[in-house]
Amino acid sequence: MRRLWAVLMAVGLLSAALSAMPGAQSLPKPEIAAHAFVATDPGVRKCDPPDDLACLGAGGPVPGLTDAELQLWIAGLGAFSDVEGVKDGLGPRFNLDNCLGCHSQPALGGTSPAVNPQVEMVTKFPGNRLPFFITAYGPTREARIVRDSQGNPDGGVAALFTITGHDDANGCELTQPDFETEARRGNLIFRIPTPVFGAGLIEAVPDQVILENQTSSSAQKTLMGIGGRPGRTLTITGGPNRTGNDGTITRFGWKAQNKSLDTFSGEAYNVEMGISNEVFPTERDETGSCQFARVPNDALGVADTGITLSDVTLFAFMMRTHAAPVPVAEFPGASAESILRGRQVFVDIGCGLCHTPTLRTGNATIEALRDQPVNLFSDLLLHNMGPGLADGVLQGVATGDEFRTAPLWGLGQRIFLLHDGRTKDLIVAIREHRSGHDNGIRKSEANRVVRQFERLSEPEKQDLLNFLRSL
Repeated sequence: MRRLWAVLMAVGLLSAALSAMPGAQSLPKPEIAAHAFVATDPGVRKCDPPDDLACLGAGGPVPGLTDAELQLWIAGLGAFSDVEGVKDGLGPRFNLDNCLGCHSQPALGGTSPAVNPQVEMVTKFPGNRLPFFITAYGPTREARIVRDSQGNPDGGVAALFTITGHDDANGCELTQPDFETEARRGNLIFRIPTPVFGAGLIEAVPDQVILENQTSSSAQKTLMGIGGRPGRTLTITGGPNRTGNDGTITRFGWKAQNKSLDTFSGEAYNVEMGISNEVFPTERDETGSCQFARVPNDALGVADTGITLSDVTLFAFMMRTHAAPVPVAEFPGASAESILRGRQVFVDIGCGLCHTPTLRTGNATIEALRDQPVNLFSDLLLHNMGPGLADGVLQGVATGDEFRTAPLWGLGQRIFLLHDGRTKDLIVAIREHRSGHDNGIRKSEANRVVRQFERLSEPEKQDLLNFLRSL
């Protein structure tokens, strides 16, 4: 060993001495092998023109609607696109002044667009300053405060903007939350909008289908450390989880906190835009000097022309009849063969144990939704995702580390990923699913699946990424 070390030292010294000599030539260097292939996220699929619905595979109505249903879908689309003003009931506190701004990627009904419309609010409502976490090319976000000033669980949405400073809001003086202080305390978390494509199909999946899927492949799920539970409140008898009202499974929102699209619509109108309605009739901020429309601002009514539908009813019907995203067989840079291999990898490493490829609807009121496949890639269950993704917010029946399995349909055209939009890279998003015990928070149920992902060859990883971006 000493002799080997001496030889290595001598070679090193000789090389240094030769290189220091005037006019000396460098010793020949060994050939450097070409860099090995490394899998990369193909990124968001592009369409030319960008609004080509056939290419986007999203943004249209469910096939098979009646003429009357199609007219109602169009009316809902219009309401969804409307910009609300102070006199319409906007505020006093809100996150954006229309639905479309948060749900426009890649088409109406989607999620955060490439350019964030929330930035414009400080110009339209000059009494505000832009929160530090809202940027021109970042995701549209809502902010939540984890604990109140007394340290008790909070989790409520802290509206980003107020109507203060607007010409139609004279006399209203409100201040924005102190987001910087809450962030320094580690007390601020974010959410980005969930897409509403195919929402009616999700709503029409019977509870029994969700429960049967929960118990399927049980041996493999146990082996992989995967549990999951439906969004139902625990009964006094210790039986299965059920909602406090009717005992059924909730399924909408990042934590599956809402049961129906009507509730989902009413909550969003009230929380995101500050507009009270027949589902949520109370103002979030009841400051008297900041009320410029009747309460509730939006409700069913009777006009000279007959019954008028509320925006919430129109929103819900539009989402209920909004078509699911359509995957592609191939796209530039990803062959059909690669995508097929990637789908098999998805199954082999266990992704499909939570991201169930297909559920099925039951006997829905709307005929076009009856007995249909729902290719959502979700089991609609709550899973503990570990400290890496935990946000500490208790919502519905979900604990601070639990989230509903996010449906993957439409993933190929999402820009921002995970519940808070922290990344645009699928590889990062996959790895963020893995985290161990920390500060009393359970380890993620996805740990073993992510470990399987890391063991794949780079070409296999690429096939998987190509498959995910084909959805």
